[in-house]
Amino acid sequence: IVFAKPLVDAFIVADWGVIALCRKYGAAFHVSTQMSCSNSLAARFLKEQGAARVVLARELSIEDIRSITRRCGCEIEVFVHGALCMCYSGQCYLSSVIGRRSGNRGQCAQPCRLPYGVDGPCRGGHPLSLKDLSLAEHLSQLEQAGVHTLKIEGRMKRPEYTALVTSIYKKALTERRAPTA
Repeated sequence: IVFAKPLVDAFIVADWGVIALCRKYGAAFHVSTQMSCSNSLAARFLKEQGAARVVLARELSIEDIRSITRRCGCEIEVFVHGALCMCYSGQCYLSSVIGRRSGNRGQCAQPCRLPYGVDGPCRGGHPLSLKDLSLAEHLSQLEQAGVHTLKIEGRMKRPEYTALVTSIYKKALTERRAPTA
């Protein structure tokens, strides 16, 4: 059977074994943020390994992003909206340990959003819960920095939420302006 176009545009990978399989069989792949790519040397190396796109670590500054996009030579994707993990670029095992759902396999149960604390200021609080990320006001900076693709969290969200957030970003990009409150 010959298909008119591939069934899969690219695999999103965070494992060197899967990268080896993609290379062996000529499958396009994008490097996940969970590979913690945080500099231009790593991004260039991943491109040399065959990555069509690299999703950068979430913790980077706009200067870091600009430096990487100028030096790596492949498409760069940046996480712009959604829950931030308490760990570096989603390298978290808390969800696996507590809820048997691996965040590193796209199934994070977000246990860091739960209340923790025995006494004192953390009692009943949420000391591990970070605020959600929203870079909607910085889209022009990201474009000028050379970012190719924006990543919006939709996992574990209601379809209505995902549709609304996506439409806000699309409108902001189409109208080339920051969203209004």
